[in-house]
Amino acid sequence: MSGTYSVSLGDRGRLVVPAELRDRRGWREGTALVLVETPRGVVLLPRQELRDLVRSDLSGSDVVAELLAERRAAAEAEDR
Repeated sequence: MSGTYSVSLGDRGRLVVPAELRDRRGWREGTALVLVETPRGVVLLPRQELRDLVRSDLSGSDVVAELLAERRAAAEAEDR
């Protein structure tokens, strides 16, 4: 198990995930995967793992309150 695989884009932009990796990760035909572009590269995750990761990163924060504070600050800056 190296954890590093070389793959190539095929016709119509298809990407083949090596069988060894699919087996180890438990990915089967029909598994919903998400490509996430980051400043450092592209990450491939099953949709469920991405959802869990986002929830974990956001736990303990009040996203709505932060958004409202940002909007209020922007509105206040416009009024000046």
